[in-house]
Amino acid sequence: MEKGHMSRRDFTVRLSLACAVVVVLAHAAPARLGAQAATSLPSIVVLATGGTIAGAATTNVQAGYTSGQVGVEQLIAAVPEAKKVANLRGEQISNIGSQDMNDEVWLKLANRVNALVAMPDVSGVVITHGTDTIEETAYFLNLVVKSKKPVVMTAAMRPATALSADGPLNFYNAVAVAADKDAAGRGVLVVINDWIHGAASLTKTSTTAVQTFLSPQSGLIGTVAYGRTEFYRQPIGKHTAGSEFSLAGVTALPRVDIIMAHENMDGALIDAAAAAGAKGIVIAGVGNGNLTATAVKALAAQAKKGIVCVRASRVVTGVVGRNVELEDDKLGFVASLDKNPQKSRVLLRLALLQPRSVTDVQRIFDEY
Repeated sequence: MEKGHMSRRDFTVRLSLACAVVVVLAHAAPARLGAQAATSLPSIVVLATGGTIAGAATTNVQAGYTSGQVGVEQLIAAVPEAKKVANLRGEQISNIGSQDMNDEVWLKLANRVNALVAMPDVSGVVITHGTDTIEETAYFLNLVVKSKKPVVMTAAMRPATALSADGPLNFYNAVAVAADKDAAGRGVLVVINDWIHGAASLTKTSTTAVQTFLSPQSGLIGTVAYGRTEFYRQPIGKHTAGSEFSLAGVTALPRVDIIMAHENMDGALIDAAAAAGAKGIVIAGVGNGNLTATAVKALAAQAKKGIVCVRASRVVTGVVGRNVELEDDKLGFVASLDKNPQKSRVLLRLALLQPRSVTDVQRIFDEY
């Protein structure tokens, strides 16, 4: 073995140690099972896509690691207490870092989720994912999954081999939420670091902190502590079974580019996006979705050619109001309202699966 590389045995030992605290604490505070008897546990399917939760490093105290090194069966086996909450089986959808998440995996994942939740013997789905793009995948699934059954995503900021890895407890809590009947009808949920987020509300706010995910605009859906769930509210916007979007017959998604506004911005990147075949452009604008006069002129020119142009903001919180900073009605723009640039891109791609007027796209941003 090359120096610095970890054997499979060493990796398994470290993963088991990282999970030990979950086992101990689960005995001290049993998970909420409601009226479910031990002999009739809900059946949850775990779909793994990779990410840090399945990552590994050569030591347990280093920042660098490789995502997607652990398979779904290893993830399930590493948290045996989760099997006391639900009957689990796993499927490997992909094993990549979420920086490499792509349309092919999105479509495969969404279609598989829809197939599973349509099965009467499946109570819910848990999806493991990397943190970098989990908010985009969660929002995408929130718009295309056609069921009220719980679909819960989880992730980790530290790899499975890390000292004080956060993945095992996140996974345990995600299973507990998916097994809870009160999770039904709340859209796609993201469970991480004891918090339950709605897919439309969460965003990543720190590059390395364990408490990286916040729902700054509308707040948490609930909390979960060692399997004990507490729900506060319903999610914002239309979702899942109430969504108008469908992937039936869809094999590709339209291109939509995000361009960040900045001091002295010209129209070069706007024109380049159009030349590259973008059907939509999202501007991560300054302040209330604003941009320079030069960029406004370039964007309006593309809007007249039929490219749908959305004004979002690079600011973390707040709403981009229609006809506030710019005359959207006159310029032919869409205001993103409460959606950040990355969620605006997801929503616009689905909206553009069929021809729509700017008015209809704005309606969609209002409702979702």
